[in-house]
Amino acid sequence: MLLHKNHTVLFDLDGTIVRSRDGIVESIYAVLRDLGHEPDMSVDLTWVVGPPLEELIAHILAHYGDDRVHEAMALYRKHYESEGMHKSPVFDHMRNVIETLSAEGVRLFVATSKPRHLARKILHLRNLVQYFDGLSGARADDSGAEKPELIAAVLREHDIRREDALMIGDRRFDISGAHANHVRALGVLWGYGTREELTQAGADALVSQPSELLDAIRQQFAAAEAHPHA
Repeated sequence: MLLHKNHTVLFDLDGTIVRSRDGIVESIYAVLRDLGHEPDMSVDLTWVVGPPLEELIAHILAHYGDDRVHEAMALYRKHYESEGMHKSPVFDHMRNVIETLSAEGVRLFVATSKPRHLARKILHLRNLVQYFDGLSGARADDSGAEKPELIAAVLREHDIRREDALMIGDRRFDISGAHANHVRALGVLWGYGTREELTQAGADALVSQPSELLDAIRQQFAAAEAHPHA
């Protein structure tokens, strides 16, 4: 089907548009060293891409018997903004997806748990910011990072009908946040969530590769129009 200006696509950022794991994990390692710990390299930190920062920092510090969460968050912001965020390349084919949707008149937004100012900087770095009509993210202190509220803010502030919207993300937070707002959600498998995680969260469909995403988006909007109250 041909998409149009009434269609709205909301994208998660980390693990959906950009490959951000390395920059995030390296920033966490730097924080641990600043706090006097030697990072345990046997612990897989892929899961850290997606959850709100305070939640993930507290979980990681607990492994080292450390409760200096707010100090660690401040250190993380310093390391990530100076170095980590620069290690966030765009996934192959995602630029084409975004450019194609924009050219067809689809309204595009980012809904991310990352602080809004950092997300905007990353979009600028990757020359993508001009394609988006808006960005919903956490505040500078990382508060307000819950996906249901972030998605609700986009719908409310831009007068978007839920049946005209589609959320795309790689973690359960993206799926549950969309469904909390009665919005369809596509789970993508090139990011940092597993097929099981996305299936259990109730993703309306799963997409294996960015090159398959445009077709999947068209199918979701076609399904929404065929079954408007589903």
